[in-house]
Amino acid sequence: MWEARPDPLLRLGATSSAVAGLREIIAKEEPLGQALTRVAHAAARAVPDADLVSITVLSEQVWRTVARTADDAVPLDREQYESDRGPSLESARLRRPVRAQIGRERDRWPEFDTSAARAGVRAYLSVPLLVEVAESVQLLGSLNIYSHNAGAFDPFDEGLTNLYSVAAGQAIAAARRWQAARESVAQLERALETRAEIDQAKGALMAIHGCTADEAFARLVEQSQRHNIRVHTLARRFLTELGSRAASD
Repeated sequence: MWEARPDPLLRLGATSSAVAGLREIIAKEEPLGQALTRVAHAAARAVPDADLVSITVLSEQVWRTVARTADDAVPLDREQYESDRGPSLESARLRRPVRAQIGRERDRWPEFDTSAARAGVRAYLSVPLLVEVAESVQLLGSLNIYSHNAGAFDPFDEGLTNLYSVAAGQAIAAARRWQAARESVAQLERALETRAEIDQAKGALMAIHGCTADEAFARLVEQSQRHNIRVHTLARRFLTELGSRAASD
């Protein structure tokens, strides 16, 4: 016998609180992985009977789980990736919520159904995760919720979770932008460091051989090609050797 779902107003309040919590993700500068984990845990608090929550993403045509509230969700997701079918993949591919009890869709997803039943999962709800990129909506993946209660997740839960996923998509997009900016800064810093080492090596070669800057750089390039070593790596080694010689003199 199914248990009655919690009062709709209580469920609406829980979802509203979860959505409000996403504002912190948008405002806070943190790596994308941390943001995704926070989205998953917030979803678990937003939906009654959400025992396991995971986030599936499609990256370079490969499905993978990037966040979860517990490791028990990983085998359930992996079964779908390996068989290339299941509620989380269907939700992402069709861009619509997928909700059902274990056993009722066995003909469609036999591998997932067996794995879920073995893990004690009795109901599931997956909703697509979409993000806005350059004024277009792109698929990120799906938000997957598993429950040990067969009576979990009714149409109202589905609607609230779908609403939550919209807000979550905005938070994830913000985290992606911050991470992209951080990576760009890190790349620039590495490039500047590399350039500085090359310039120092060139200056040392000019002083040692009495050559021009172009001739010094040509020497570095020639040695780089001969030994199959990148120019900046060669420059760093050269500077290290000079430092060691100076210290021993």
